[in-house]
Amino acid sequence: MKAMILAAGRGERMRPLTDDLPKPLLSVAGKTLIEHQIAGLQSAGIDELVINHAWLGDRIVAHLGDGSRLGVSIQYSAEPPGALETGGGIRQALYLLGNDPFLVLNADVWTDFDYTGLLSCQPAGAHLVLVDNPLQHAQGDFFLSHGQVVSDGNEKLTYSGIGVYHPRFFSACDEGRFPLAPLLHVAIERGEVSGQCYSGRWFDVGTPQRLEQLEQLLA
Repeated sequence: MKAMILAAGRGERMRPLTDDLPKPLLSVAGKTLIEHQIAGLQSAGIDELVINHAWLGDRIVAHLGDGSRLGVSIQYSAEPPGALETGGGIRQALYLLGNDPFLVLNADVWTDFDYTGLLSCQPAGAHLVLVDNPLQHAQGDFFLSHGQVVSDGNEKLTYSGIGVYHPRFFSACDEGRFPLAPLLHVAIERGEVSGQCYSGRWFDVGTPQRLEQLEQLLA
């Protein structure tokens, strides 16, 4: 299974730290955020990676190179200024990801989630890893019922930024800038989105304060 790490965002809420450094290269516990994710993938045997980039993307390419020093192989999908949003970014990179389901994860998430459990995932459209709602996102994103992501239920969970997608999920999409969420809602209505809840450690590193909190947690 190949994996795509989403690293094209501007990181507005992380400013001023991201004024001259792309968010995925911010460090915690002596390692950049994106290297934490790469280490988790590599330990699960996932070593063919695609990374998209836009804001200061050359810094990401210079830092990671071809991935060999980290035990992986990296290809890059460069996006125009302003990036293509999540949906458009994945759509542009499909030619690098192949014809089989692939893993997608956010570069600005830290987790001890074991990706090995997703290697055999064959979703009709998508398979989402959900987590309990963090304080900053108390409203949640999606309902989960018996392994299926559904349109209504008792309590929403938060999308972790980790999911497996089949290439056909994007088959009707034209190239360009577009978000992922509307596509997910359509696929949910069609019953094409499965899911699971992860109760282990997961951290959305969205602000300087949360970066510091994670630093303290890992210390």
